[in-house]
Amino acid sequence: MVTTSRALFAVPLLLLVPAPPADAAAPEVVVPVAQTRAFVDDPSGTPANADADDPAVWVHPTRPERTVVLGTLKEGGLAAFDLRGRTLDTYPAPAAPAPGAKPGRYNNVDVLGGVRVGGRVRDLAFVSDRGRDRIRVYEVDGRGSAAGSRVLADVTDPGARPVFSASEAEVDDQRNAYGLAAGVDRRTGAPLVLASRRGESRIALLRVVPGPAGSVGNEVVSTVDLPTGFVMPDGSTWTPCEDPGDRPQAEGMVVDSLHGVAYAAQEDVGIWRIPVRADGFGSPELMDEVRSFGAPQRYDEAAEECVTDGPDPGFGGRWLSADAEGLTIAEGPDGGGELVASSQGDSRFVRYERTGRHRVLGDFVVGAGRGLDPVEHSDGAQVVTADLGRGFREGMLVLHDGEREPTAGDLATTGFPYVRWGEVIR
Repeated sequence: MVTTSRALFAVPLLLLVPAPPADAAAPEVVVPVAQTRAFVDDPSGTPANADADDPAVWVHPTRPERTVVLGTLKEGGLAAFDLRGRTLDTYPAPAAPAPGAKPGRYNNVDVLGGVRVGGRVRDLAFVSDRGRDRIRVYEVDGRGSAAGSRVLADVTDPGARPVFSASEAEVDDQRNAYGLAAGVDRRTGAPLVLASRRGESRIALLRVVPGPAGSVGNEVVSTVDLPTGFVMPDGSTWTPCEDPGDRPQAEGMVVDSLHGVAYAAQEDVGIWRIPVRADGFGSPELMDEVRSFGAPQRYDEAAEECVTDGPDPGFGGRWLSADAEGLTIAEGPDGGGELVASSQGDSRFVRYERTGRHRVLGDFVVGAGRGLDPVEHSDGAQVVTADLGRGFREGMLVLHDGEREPTAGDLATTGFPYVRWGEVIR
């Protein structure tokens, strides 16, 4: 295993995004055209303890109207939906393996279509199980949404090992696989999976391998540690404030297979661009910072949160309000397109040029309309630019909505709205 580690990072050398003008316009507003059912983090619910988090989209290669949307529900497992937002079925996370152990908890999901594993071409969905520190794998039925409840089949290698933990006891400490992204090596086409670690700055690169009886497993190839301390332009040093014992973690990630890079959103820091191929990582570059980057904070034990601890020196970026979260790539012609990031702290989405210096193209919010909810505090996003037929001729953007209305009292109520991508780019 190869590990790259940087503890103290000198910021001014690697800034790639120019600041926007001071009179930047207010974000554009788009509205959803469909949404899934609401999910409630309630032990008596169906499914129980369902808390929506991250979406992915499998596109049917010949019948786009049969495209399938997937969404993680944490302890509620994984859900599959059609293009109208109707639930095809839900697939439970694994039960706790022993009394007192943690159950499965599905955090992030990504899809790879047409990849060769075990001697045949397969369409696979990869899920980070942050409860059991595994990568779970589901195979997508080629009929797509027409397969109904049979659209997904769990093909996880029964002997799959934890991604980060050295033992099952360590798994229950919950510093487990958290964020996830999947892609292919641009030279060989081999599938690869990235997983970040909860409460740590580490990201692992995993090789996808065949398991027994048609199952699919994975092996850790390499890891990279994102910086946890930074040198500011005035020569001072800064470390993001976290819960005691935690380091600044990443969750939102996406692999740009065409260009051989990955992007990772380190929540309290910003967005990193990391070269990646099947055998390891290149050196991370900080693409854009959150606004609070470099601002002094301290952990308030009474409030159990980080609070401001002095004037902001103004070293942060202009576009992202911590946490930096879900990332997705909108494919464009000739390798172009854009990177979309969730600015979770103020419920906005920022659009960056996919290549070059990652120029900011603009930002937008998803407001209420057509009888549907606005999107607030979004964790995850997935954009597809293919023609998906009626309603989504220019593609679609699926988002996590962290505050679905109406709420169920004090319980988290969440879901996945659909937005026409054409309305975003216009």
